[in-house]
Amino acid sequence: MKELVEYIAKSLVDSPDQVRIKQIEGAQSVIIELRVAPDDMGKIIGKQGRVAKAMRSLLKVAAAREGRRVILEIV
Repeated sequence: MKELVEYIAKSLVDSPDQVRIKQIEGAQSVIIELRVAPDDMGKIIGKQGRVAKAMRSLLKVAAAREGRRVILEIV
């Protein structure tokens, strides 16, 4: 799932070298922290949060296949 977020984020931003992803594993859940350059924050969130919501939806589907729960935090 970390690779999925990294691929999507690097495709959207102007500075793909500044994309940082941290994955925190839990028993039933995974927390993924996504950090991008301040100038690219709007591209990751999207208008009215649509891009962020779409990324979270894709992650939920990927996590459901593994029987886990995923939380995406954009910081």
